[in-house]
Amino acid sequence: MSAATEAASSAHPHAARMDAIYAFQRHIYDLTRKYYLLGRDRLIAGLDVPKGGLVLEVGCGTARNMALAARRYPEARFYGIDISAEMLKSAEKTLARRHLSGRCTLAQGDAAHFDALALLAQAQFDRIVFSYTLSMIPPWQEALAHACTLLAPGGQIHVVDFGQQEALPRWFARLLKAWLARFHVSPRADLFGYCERLAAEHGLACETSSLYRDYARALVLSRS
Repeated sequence: MSAATEAASSAHPHAARMDAIYAFQRHIYDLTRKYYLLGRDRLIAGLDVPKGGLVLEVGCGTARNMALAARRYPEARFYGIDISAEMLKSAEKTLARRHLSGRCTLAQGDAAHFDALALLAQAQFDRIVFSYTLSMIPPWQEALAHACTLLAPGGQIHVVDFGQQEALPRWFARLLKAWLARFHVSPRADLFGYCERLAAEHGLACETSSLYRDYARALVLSRS
């Protein structure tokens, strides 16, 4: 990780907070999160990336999703941004270990404000992915709105994140939310409502679904 990236991270309060959390957690992240970040593989399977397509993951973390998607869609190119310099260290190792560095580009950026052309040398993407990241991005609505401006014709934004556990026992929902709060994770109760409003504003189609008794929520915003 470059000195410039480290400096940028320390200058951004949210970046510094994420680095503090994940300086250690990044080493065990994939092992521990597979038990409760449900629906990620379902999202990857449903991307249906066009031949030669460009895929951006916002909040790519350890690049676990990018690596799996790159294997599934071998003719696509992948891009990932994350605000945490610590997470990007793990992402670089993941992609190098799986011999995917040549097809995947990483950069540090703020999900709500990054300049895709400057950071990634691309202005539009065929698929944009938010996998359990909106619940960790304070300006999550701005991040989604920004993604809409980066969507190519025929493109899609795919989201999976925590739901409100409305069909699960109340004690379970309370315990889960208390656990998530330790990591500055806040499930977005208005995720579906906001995305429907965003779709109307940008002329997109919006498909929503609750998963696992509303443990998680998934949605797709599509541009014709």
